[in-house]
Amino acid sequence: MDTSAPVKILTVCTGNICRSPVAERLLQAGLDQAVPGGFHVASAGTRAMVGEPMQPISADIVRTYGGNPDGFAARQLTPKILRGVDLVLTMTSGHRGEVLQLDASLLKRTFTIREFARMLDVLDQREVPASGDSTADDDDGWLAAHTARWRGLPARAAGVRHLSLPADRAENDIVDPYRRPPEVYRQMEDQLAPAIVSILRHARLNAPVRGDATGTP
Repeated sequence: MDTSAPVKILTVCTGNICRSPVAERLLQAGLDQAVPGGFHVASAGTRAMVGEPMQPISADIVRTYGGNPDGFAARQLTPKILRGVDLVLTMTSGHRGEVLQLDASLLKRTFTIREFARMLDVLDQREVPASGDSTADDDDGWLAAHTARWRGLPARAAGVRHLSLPADRAENDIVDPYRRPPEVYRQMEDQLAPAIVSILRHARLNAPVRGDATGTP
């Protein structure tokens, strides 16, 4: 696979208008700050309301955290969209099953976003940040080191799954607020925001350093 390309992340929910768009836009905004040009984040829905913008409250949440909801249009999840994706982050365990029905080869690269975030929290407690080990004097070398590390991340994360299991399996899921009161959107925000923060923290801690062969930025 091309290690000079950005890491491709796909977020998945049902309609692709409430949960996965928030995850997409906030992950993209934060990852752009942590590793500029290092990630491409997109989203899709298992039963998408194709072409629809994200719901207004979801858009407000995106703006609150510094993301941009403009120009969003819901997409139906397809095998073509899944092709070449490095990491799939779903909003529920049910969505994970639907992703794997479309492409079983993604078994080891598909997680619910909350379980993946907990795994990264464990890794960040156990591993020395890798940023100092990934120095390159050109953009291609810098990006290749970053991409290679993130393509190996799902396997490392799965290796600590047993240390990050929730007390209740429902804690793997993000509630669906569609056609429900604003307080359910707040519940969605409360579940989703900490997971996004954990992923962004991991990216920041392990961002490769641009510089010469001696490690000078």
